Amino acid sequence: MIRHTDHFHGSDLETIEQVYGIRKEDIISFAANVNPLGISPKLKATLAERIDSIMSYPDREYTSLRKHIAAYVHADAANIIVGNGSTELISLFIQIKHPKKALIVGPTYSEYEREVSLGGGCTLYYRLEEENDFILDIAGLEKELTKEVDLLVICNPNNPTSTAITRANMRKILDLCKQKGIFVMVDETYVEFAEEEKKITSIPLTEYYNNIIILRGISKFFAAPGLRLGYAICENEDLLKEINQRKNPWTINSLAAAAGEIMFTDEQYIKDTRALIATERSRICSILSACKNVKIYPPTANFILVKIEKEEVTSMDLFEAAIRKGFMIRDCSTFPFLDNKYIRFCFMMPQQNTALLEVLLEILK
Repeated sequence: MIRHTDHFHGSDLETIEQVYGIRKEDIISFAANVNPLGISPKLKATLAERIDSIMSYPDREYTSLRKHIAAYVHADAANIIVGNGSTELISLFIQIKHPKKALIVGPTYSEYEREVSLGGGCTLYYRLEEENDFILDIAGLEKELTKEVDLLVICNPNNPTSTAITRANMRKILDLCKQKGIFVMVDETYVEFAEEEKKITSIPLTEYYNNIIILRGISKFFAAPGLRLGYAICENEDLLKEINQRKNPWTINSLAAAAGEIMFTDEQYIKDTRALIATERSRICSILSACKNVKIYPPTANFILVKIEKEEVTSMDLFEAAIRKGFMIRDCSTFPFLDNKYIRFCFMMPQQNTALLEVLLEILK
């Protein structure tokens, strides 16, 4: 049996290729959380027509792109800022706010802690409890929101738990933070996959609160991580002005800007994606619920967190069983507060999902 001590991110296909001797082209990544439909058909059909755009510098203000994003998210274009992936915007925001003490709701994505640390700040975690199915307890969070905390970071829906905070509850959190002078950064990378997106997204709250910034991108829902296009929604004019002043000009190339304008208008693709994910989410939950050796946490996004309850089986056991069949899942033991009894995988095409479940359940039965 192959044993390897590294833990792999969903984009680490080249490393997987070297370690396991499997061509990356033969690997189906259930770890990357990317839309299984691939990029927008409308984008495929029309982007080539925009190739001449690379002969000119992009509009420094990205006016057309921001208007298309605004129409897609139902916000004012003046309150939208674009960047080279949401990672650039996270970095710029944290550089500007320069939090001395950030509270991160976790387990979650490690990049938040990294950026705070690079800025010389201290990071604390508010722990989502397993016995509460990793659902946020607002009363418990309030106790941790001391006046020493100047930034609260929330991924909503959260990675890797796939749990979500409703907009009604987010309003309560913003009220608490407003009273204590705490800014809130909300990462909505996965919200478009949620069946009840309108009840989860915090974008409408930006009209009433100036202590919130919302981050999104096109890597997951629009299956275009290589384009490196991210955007933020915020109505704090001073913050937007400072981000724009610090941001390097033309961080988004002309083709990526053109692609954004196209994909946000592909309504059939958006509809098809949501329908596929909703159907597979329900089907996979039903199958896993029938297995006595696992526990699942009701997922909101396009992936599911699974706890292994068979004593002799670990997350690495399942990872290696899956990768030998060409399926890459996420061993979650490197996430804060999780151990080697947790895996995460996203929902791909139905036949692929069925094949993965057969591999996992063979070991877990």
